[in-house]
Amino acid sequence: MLRNREIQRLLLVMGLISLMALVVAAFISSATVVLVFLLSMLLIGTSLLFTRWRYRELAKLSVYLREISNGNNSLDVRDNQEGELSILKNDIYKVTLMLSEHRSLLRRDKIQLTDAISDISHQLKTPLTSMTVMADLLSAPDLPPAKRSEFTHHIRVQLDRIDWLVSSLLKLSKIDAKTIPFKKDRILVKNLIQKALEPVLIPMDIKGQSASIAGDDDVSFVGDFNWTAEAVINILKNGVEHTPEGGLISIAFSENTLFTEIVIEDNGKGIPKEDLPYIFKRFYKGKNAGEGSIGIGLAMAHSIIASQNGMIDVTSASEKGTQFRIKFYKQVI
Repeated sequence: MLRNREIQRLLLVMGLISLMALVVAAFISSATVVLVFLLSMLLIGTSLLFTRWRYRELAKLSVYLREISNGNNSLDVRDNQEGELSILKNDIYKVTLMLSEHRSLLRRDKIQLTDAISDISHQLKTPLTSMTVMADLLSAPDLPPAKRSEFTHHIRVQLDRIDWLVSSLLKLSKIDAKTIPFKKDRILVKNLIQKALEPVLIPMDIKGQSASIAGDDDVSFVGDFNWTAEAVINILKNGVEHTPEGGLISIAFSENTLFTEIVIEDNGKGIPKEDLPYIFKRFYKGKNAGEGSIGIGLAMAHSIIASQNGMIDVTSASEKGTQFRIKFYKQVI
């Protein structure tokens, strides 16, 4: 402690003051000299004891910070008293809580990243393995033309699947990173539904499914037309996939002073109760998922809608169908 320059300067100043007081006291009386000397020693001693106590408290804080840096977040340095050291301890404790939360978030993000990489690897491995096998078969010189055409078609289908997966993952990553500037245009829901139905009309026609649309022509909301259409397309694809031949997909939309609502409902086999909490989680595939399902369409729809001041909810019953309810809330001024 005495090697500290601040303490040395403090002792020097106090010594000079005491010396000057002794010189002045010498002109008064010898008793005054003794009194001033004792008071000076008491003052210097008290200052040293107080400084030593502060050093011990700072040393404890130093140990505390080392423990925190080693990952021990269970320590509590607060003493809830008045004074500079107490304020410092409380501020350090607040920073410790913030660091602990950030560490937890980083740990969670690391786990999610690891899981995502594992899921992506799994999703890519299956079509790549399939294409490798079919490519080996195509190299056979005696392969019939019909089989060659079939294998070529399957390879093209798998390549389209990989392209869609990679494209979807890139879109999801941009949405998560909030790097997509969603437009804020006035969108007529009628036009949005017509746009979203185009890609699923052929699959619906193949399965003999029909669609009903109900809603006023002037129902609208503020959002990004193309991105919202992609979200609705993914929901419609899910409905077409899980609705049997001859089924019906109903689309209704309306608005009030709080929000614009779009309801998409099918009469398919429904979603099992245990799968409902996880259907918007990427790469999750429920019990009724199709063989070619990847489990990313609904996750993307959820991310797109949530990024535009909206929410999506789902209700379903076994063998009675599924209902997706989308709400876009109006901006409150």
